[in-house]
Amino acid sequence: MTLELKLRKVGNSLGVVLPKEALAHLKIEEGDTIILTETQDGMRLTAGNPEFAKTMAVFESLNRRYRNALRELAK
Repeated sequence: MTLELKLRKVGNSLGVVLPKEALAHLKIEEGDTIILTETQDGMRLTAGNPEFAKTMAVFESLNRRYRNALRELAK
């Protein structure tokens, strides 16, 4: 998918309005966080935070492994 987007003035800043097709493709909605990353070819727009996703995966693994101990500590 290739889209040509126009910059618009938003207060003292500039913004880009993403069409609904792009929002659906990224699976994002108003209030979500998007990440703009510089690449060798230009810029990449992704939904969410990849580092946070990795951290949550580790947490979920540990949470399953130590579920009973964590439950006892929470008392």
